[in-house]
Amino acid sequence: MSFVVGIGESDFEDLMAEKAYYVDKTEFIYDIVRRANNKVTWITRPRRFGKTLMMSVLENFFDVRKNSASLFAGLNVCKHSDFCQEWMNKYPVFSISFKDVESDDFETAYDKLKATIANVCKKYSDLADSPKINPYDRELFLRLQAQTVSRSDLQYAMNTVIRMMRAVYGEKVIVLIDEYDVPLAIASEKNTAGNQYYEKMLDVIRGLIKAALKDNTDVRFAVVTGCLRIAKESIFTGSNNFAAYSVTDDLFSEYFGFTEEEVQALLQAAGRSSSAQIIKDWYDGYVFGHSHIYCPWDVINYVSTLNNAGDARPQNYWKNTSHNGVLMTFVKRTDFQVKGKFEALMNGGFVEQTITEELTYDTLHASEDNLWSVLLMTGYVTKIDPDDSGEMTRLKIPNKEIATIFEDTVVQYFRDTIDTSKQKDLMRALWDRDSATATRIISDFLWRTISYFDYKEDYYHAFLAGIFVGMGYEVETNKERGLGRPDIVLKDHDGRRAILIEAKKADSAAELDKECAKAFDQIDINQYARGLYGYEQVLCYGVAFFQKQAKVKLHSVLTEEV
Repeated sequence: MSFVVGIGESDFEDLMAEKAYYVDKTEFIYDIVRRANNKVTWITRPRRFGKTLMMSVLENFFDVRKNSASLFAGLNVCKHSDFCQEWMNKYPVFSISFKDVESDDFETAYDKLKATIANVCKKYSDLADSPKINPYDRELFLRLQAQTVSRSDLQYAMNTVIRMMRAVYGEKVIVLIDEYDVPLAIASEKNTAGNQYYEKMLDVIRGLIKAALKDNTDVRFAVVTGCLRIAKESIFTGSNNFAAYSVTDDLFSEYFGFTEEEVQALLQAAGRSSSAQIIKDWYDGYVFGHSHIYCPWDVINYVSTLNNAGDARPQNYWKNTSHNGVLMTFVKRTDFQVKGKFEALMNGGFVEQTITEELTYDTLHASEDNLWSVLLMTGYVTKIDPDDSGEMTRLKIPNKEIATIFEDTVVQYFRDTIDTSKQKDLMRALWDRDSATATRIISDFLWRTISYFDYKEDYYHAFLAGIFVGMGYEVETNKERGLGRPDIVLKDHDGRRAILIEAKKADSAAELDKECAKAFDQIDINQYARGLYGYEQVLCYGVAFFQKQAKVKLHSVLTEEV
């Protein structure tokens, strides 16, 4: 049978039905009950670290409406036979996810919240048929399904369904709330003084959770997941026996993400053990509590890609699943003076910062400490040492994947803030064959942006391309010409002229001229100028980089049609 991985599959029952490879995390079920034993357990992890799948595991194990013995047969939780006999499929489970409650404005997001709750009520629609249900609860339940409730009624939606479950099944209810903070994160991002989006959404979410969890005798226990650990007083005010576990806590640290042993077993099962080091370099490096963790989303995606193309290069799978706005906020904040810290991180070094565990979304950007805390909680940086404790924590970029996100963010910031007058001066120098002026301007650009000493040639290619954006020329990057792909070609159609640039990275300032010569050879050997038919002038340049220095040299000027 072929090796199957379930990419994007967050439903445990479907995953097992597909006979997809499952990294067994079911010991968490036992630990959440026997080791934690909290009324409310709040777990925060970065996006794509298995929170939603874990909530599905919990629902399938506990839900009295299911018969899950075959799903869990042979998995770790079944080693606790007495526990399974006592807990498996013995309790009503209320499960909801707020992951889709997002929009640019409050009204649309609120409508999505109503639709989310309506869908949950439809999932449990048979509750309304029971004679054990209070008629007032039944009436509200039906209006929740029809999405015809007021905002104050909506805030009692979860509380009402939980009470109905308790009445029907005669057991206290296990409550699972997934991605509780997505509505708040989006509201904070889109909030303005005029729309009060965040304040309105916070009021709704706080009301829902408070009514469901505060002193609710119908609740056996609750598990809440999210990305950020938000200050208890901002949303969970008054909840008793409340415990929160973030990336800095040891309890449950191995359950969200893959451990080294789990990755090795997965790769062996997939026949991809030879890719272990690449996967480690790109997707490992996170420190949660005392556990060293890989990002599961990336590992699964890359193994799947390798199954289809055995020589596939690693990709950045995570960047499209998580918002990079916090990085851009950091780069733009001149009052924080973080440029040197970012350069240290991007050079493979570390920064030492005070970490704030409890935040509120409306104050995330209020201080530098808050922003570093957000980067840690959301997976952009990680602790160097599991034993780091005390007031200051040493932080680093965890792996190559996240390093590329830092690089991309810096390049984007450069493109957004580039001095257009200097752009014009650079273009004038290049057309005038003034290599010395072009060298000085490009070096100035490098000096003003965040940079680091281990940039690859790809970064410098993107850096150069960013300089030429919006200058009125057609810009080609790495497009096949002649016998290869030149880094950059600028076409001035009206003037029937073009500039061809090949960029190189030098190992020292003394080797800048040598790298320019290598660029010349590459231009000639690969005949890059071939195909630029009709252009009366083609200027060929070699550009070499070392750290924040650049060297521009003119190679040749073709004045005939090529």
